Amino acid sequence: MEDRTRIEDDQAGLPTPGRVACSAQRPLRSSPTGHARKEVPMGTSPPDAGKRILITGASGAVGYATCELLTKRGHRIAGTLRSRGGRSSQAADGLDALGAAVIEMDVTDDASVERGAAAAIDALGGLDVVFNNAGIGAYGVQELFTADEMHRVFDVNLYGVQRVMRAVLPHLRRQGAGTIVYTSSLIGRVSIPFYATYCASKWALEALAQSYRAELARFGIDSFIVEPGALPTPFLDGMLEPRDASDDYAPEAAALEPSLRGMVGWLESIAEQRPEMVARIVADVIEAPRGEKPFRVVADRSGMGEGIARYNEALGQVTRALYAANGMEEMLTLNAGPT
Repeated sequence: MEDRTRIEDDQAGLPTPGRVACSAQRPLRSSPTGHARKEVPMGTSPPDAGKRILITGASGAVGYATCELLTKRGHRIAGTLRSRGGRSSQAADGLDALGAAVIEMDVTDDASVERGAAAAIDALGGLDVVFNNAGIGAYGVQELFTADEMHRVFDVNLYGVQRVMRAVLPHLRRQGAGTIVYTSSLIGRVSIPFYATYCASKWALEALAQSYRAELARFGIDSFIVEPGALPTPFLDGMLEPRDASDDYAPEAAALEPSLRGMVGWLESIAEQRPEMVARIVADVIEAPRGEKPFRVVADRSGMGEGIARYNEALGQVTRALYAANGMEEMLTLNAGPT
């Protein structure tokens, strides 16, 4: 199959229902006084504004829409893309017009991430929020993926996030406050046929985010995961496919492209199933008060989100019980940080 790899914002996933489902997996409790909030109303702009925000994958649909919305809400934005040239040039020009700082960063390269993070902090005069949004999709018969092809997906979706975290966390820890956001997927913890490599990378990302959430709470660093359903964007056209072929899988291979095109057509028929919907959700949760951010937020308008939200609730209960059994319950309390 043709390799049409695109590294940008990441929103491949199963469809979900006609509302935003904020998981009841509880927010980190603020210490000493914090109150859990189960839902973040759409379209609201809480008073926690004027943040300095780094967004990776800013040339993609969700990344760009989030940059645009947060800029309009009065936040200062640094958006990353691999290069200002080529197919990212239009996005770079748009970010310039928004007044955002345009940062060249390849999340698969340690040195590039270090330079980009330093440039963003310098351009913004500091850093309050990091949105780990750069990602790559993959689909195809799983047996046909080579280990190297799988590594390319993990290098962006998992190791790329780790590179960014290592570059920005020293700054956030020193200031004793911050917010980390991760773009996962509605299939971030559910595996479906032909998407195993992608699902595995997001499953790993969610495990990483869960551990970071606990380990960073005492430094006053909050975090949340957004789990979008599939969107009708160029991301779907840019997914990595295995180069190998096998006659044994000929029926499956023949059905993949028509299936994908059918899904895109269906998604396009759902008016609210757009990147701007995800951007609004991300912006609203970023602006929620400290200690009141839900940890997992399902973002979708198309059919399966309520089930994923119930899954998240069950996982939250198991997680809290596991922490309690191991004497780690205090790691779910967010340090109050500076006032």
